[in-house]
Amino acid sequence: MKYLIVGLGNIGAQYHDTRHNIGFTVLDTFAKVSNAFFEDNRYGATCEVKLKGRTLILLKPSTFMNLSGMAVRYWMNKEKIELENLLIIVDDFALPFGMLRLKPRGSDAGHNGLRNIQDIFGHDNYNRLRFGIGNDFPQGMQSDYVLGKWTDEESEALPPRVERAVEIVKSFCLAGLQNTMNQYNNK
Repeated sequence: MKYLIVGLGNIGAQYHDTRHNIGFTVLDTFAKVSNAFFEDNRYGATCEVKLKGRTLILLKPSTFMNLSGMAVRYWMNKEKIELENLLIIVDDFALPFGMLRLKPRGSDAGHNGLRNIQDIFGHDNYNRLRFGIGNDFPQGMQSDYVLGKWTDEESEALPPRVERAVEIVKSFCLAGLQNTMNQYNNK
């Protein structure tokens, strides 16, 4: 059984360790603990992780956030991934910092990466793991906040939350969406 796990983010050093790139951060951690290494490929950096008889393709799109759907569609087709085996990891300022929510569908909530995926799919019925980045920004400063670096306090608190996100991804692949939601969404 194959899964496509997509961490949304932007390529380039200026975006490293920004809130908007939490999807990349989660996948980098997952790859590291799995002794896997990303390779540059068409539409993104990918690596393969084996997990109890399952194959997980980890994808960090190189299309920039606004065109993430191109990379998702390409890799789903290339690897013949079923829609129910797709998981998108995305930053969400509607959730408090570090809160994690697994969902089977939902609106793009103004997130350009999700909007592009939905435009390409023609629907919003795909799994996503929302990683809360908080919303501690003045009105009109959303873009600067989302593209900004983590504060020192956030950076210190981030690793256990990223590790929990990796646990959720593993559970999604092993126990399924509903069981994982039941286990992790209320904590």
